[in-house]
Amino acid sequence: MAKKAIEAVCAWQELEPGILILEPGCAAQFKTGDWRTGKIPVTDYEKCVKCGRCYIFCPDLSYEEREDGTYTWLADYCKGCGICAVECPSGAITMKEE
Repeated sequence: MAKKAIEAVCAWQELEPGILILEPGCAAQFKTGDWRTGKIPVTDYEKCVKCGRCYIFCPDLSYEEREDGTYTWLADYCKGCGICAVECPSGAITMKEE
């Protein structure tokens, strides 16, 4: 049986933008943590060397610096990708089931 071609309603160039992020930090209004992978980063602050790599490499800006120079993850934005755990040079971050 031959497949029928599906006509597009409009060309992709004509689509209206959905969420538009114009500059770093403007995504704060879009809480994306509700569709997390099911894993969360857990930091062992005894191992943390305060390098900030978790903050730098997080694609969702879901880390913030604490007063003591360590970083904590923000549940509203973390999608559970695990990049922070991979990039942590001291092994202070592990991914755990939520």
